Amino acid sequence: MRERARGAVNAARDPQAGERSFIDLHCHTRASFDSLSSPSAVARAAATRGLTHLAITDHDRIEGALEAREAAPPGLTIIVGEEIRTADGDLIAVFLERPIPPGMSATETIEAAREQGALVGLPHPFDRFRGSLGRVRELEELARLVDWVEAHNARIVGAGGNERAAELARAVGLPGVAVSDAHSVVEVGVAYTALVGDPSSPAGLLAALESVEVVPGRASYLVRAVTPFAKGINRLRGNRRVRPASVVPPSAPAARPRP
Repeated sequence: MRERARGAVNAARDPQAGERSFIDLHCHTRASFDSLSSPSAVARAAATRGLTHLAITDHDRIEGALEAREAAPPGLTIIVGEEIRTADGDLIAVFLERPIPPGMSATETIEAAREQGALVGLPHPFDRFRGSLGRVRELEELARLVDWVEAHNARIVGAGGNERAAELARAVGLPGVAVSDAHSVVEVGVAYTALVGDPSSPAGLLAALESVEVVPGRASYLVRAVTPFAKGINRLRGNRRVRPASVVPPSAPAARPRP
């Protein structure tokens, strides 16, 4: 699957194309247990702020992304994604057709995403206060299995987290992207990535990531203080974190095929 996606990149790359795209690859809606943002409001905010592409990556769900895709205004492409809680830490998958269940090892989760033709990103790897993969001993080996690293996450907690993520991206030869990780409408697009090309398909995004330009930004601590409130409201509504059916012990990552 990885080889097929990489092989399609050449077809997606147009040497004459100069089209610029502006994408946020990590954003949440009320489908997540820790957000109250309606999918339609998120889509409108993204379009208003000049984004051309937005990946909705709710925690272990894709319903919000599907709803946002239906509500997207002209000029905005919604990419169906998911932030998946693996047994090792969080992963981002985009271009999904069905949700990937939480609880598998990181490598098995990546394999499940590849089976759908999806691309995979490494979110906030060095955030000490979230489910990050930075604790995994074989982090660099695992990073070689994905397609990008979040070199700038607008919600990172702790000094040096983004800098270490950017260093990891350079060390393994992966694009480092900027994301909002928005959990509220006001945060959508506060950080994003500028690209040359059309990232509307897996092959198109892979091709465009070769021209990545990070546009950083920060979510204010006041805005982030809404997240605990959102968790409480969602708990009352019965929208809790998806429980894994079973937790699979972590397995050693295999080498990622290179193009």
